[in-house]
Amino acid sequence: MPLMDDNTREQVRNLLSDLTGPVKLLVFTQQFECQMCADTRQICEEVAALSDKITVEVADFVADEARAKALSIDKIPAIAVLGAADHDYGIRFYGIPAGYEFMSLLEAIKMVSAGTVNLAAETRAFLDQLTAPLHLQVFVTPTCPYCPRAVILAHQLALASDLVRADMVEANEFPHLAVRYDVMGVPRTVINEDTFIEGAAPEFMVLQKLQEALQN
Repeated sequence: MPLMDDNTREQVRNLLSDLTGPVKLLVFTQQFECQMCADTRQICEEVAALSDKITVEVADFVADEARAKALSIDKIPAIAVLGAADHDYGIRFYGIPAGYEFMSLLEAIKMVSAGTVNLAAETRAFLDQLTAPLHLQVFVTPTCPYCPRAVILAHQLALASDLVRADMVEANEFPHLAVRYDVMGVPRTVINEDTFIEGAAPEFMVLQKLQEALQN
């Protein structure tokens, strides 16, 4: 049974009509699928069917362990959004990109296809001078209308720098991580394990937190 109705499919097709570069959605699942693995794979396949610029590859989290480790994939369901020639921008989705997070997936596809993002000059200067990696985990729920803003900004940072990896993490699917990082509300962004951003903060505030994280 399709997850998107006809009206949604037409809207998504129009949204993706201006893609320029190829995008691959690399979906990690396993033989005995997790609760949301099948639906996550189906969402990717339905989206890919709406544009000839998008392909889907399904990898087994267990059988393809080496590939998962190479991409720092440590849980499923997982989506790595890859560009031309499987270029990895560090853009990840952990858990189903449903509800409001469906738009985050579409925006990730668009930015990877374009290969560019619009960030403030101060942010770009900071990213250009990075020498240490930054890992952003944005905890979300599908019913949170503010979460996509935090996810999309994190993904923009990842696309702009090879030293940034940005994960959307669906809090309900990974409750042990929500407990570990004391996620009491969403969005909550965790930077390098020990720096936190509450809510969908504007870019200049996120930049301040990134600078703080490097000092910890």
